[in-house]
Amino acid sequence: MDLTDRLALVTGGTRGLGLAIAGRLCSLGCEVLVNYAHDDAGAEEALEALGAAGGKASLVRADVADPDQVRAMLDDIERDRGRLDIFVHNAGIHRPAPATAISREAYDRITALVVGPLVSGAGHLARLLPAGTGRVVAVSSTGARRAVPDYAALGSAKAALESLVRYLAVELAGRGITVNAVRAGKLDKDPGSAPSGPAARVAARTPAGRLTRPGDVADVVAMLCRAEAGWIHGETITVDGGLHLMT
Repeated sequence: MDLTDRLALVTGGTRGLGLAIAGRLCSLGCEVLVNYAHDDAGAEEALEALGAAGGKASLVRADVADPDQVRAMLDDIERDRGRLDIFVHNAGIHRPAPATAISREAYDRITALVVGPLVSGAGHLARLLPAGTGRVVAVSSTGARRAVPDYAALGSAKAALESLVRYLAVELAGRGITVNAVRAGKLDKDPGSAPSGPAARVAARTPAGRLTRPGDVADVVAMLCRAEAGWIHGETITVDGGLHLMT
């Protein structure tokens, strides 16, 4: 895969899955604008890690739950760079609670962060992304399609995100801009050690024999950004080692 000379923006890109995605795109020749909201020190550490691996990246600070900041961020990219080839929306937040005890404040914040950026930025992206090669990839989770304990707020927000992906895909397909989603399985946050407790049980039920790693998801995101993926529109690809086949 080669994405040389492409310009990508990854929301929530300074840690965890977002950083893995940014790193994978960098490794394929992309220049990556790494978005973050608040943690300046953590963002600088992420930038150093990307640079040490040979990646070309820079930081973009914006709280993408705020519609005005989303639009300002994209306006700045249009003014300074003139284009954006790839938009990966990964930002999200999880506030565990049963469905009967979700606070409206928490739900609104989660929805604003998970769904809001694509709603607020859709018009700008339609203008910024090049016809024929523009790519939008949203990161979802398997909690969007099945009930996970204490995951109702984020799971329902991710389900809304997947629905929005389909609508945007229809509207932008005529210009050759693809919009797709990647549905991540339960992530292994410490691949160097054996999982325990509930994570171990999930790993044991997974046909591929382990939990999903950030790199597994990053690889599929990168695949959807390729020219060869240009005929894939409005799909949500599940990346969970086959676990969804067992439930």
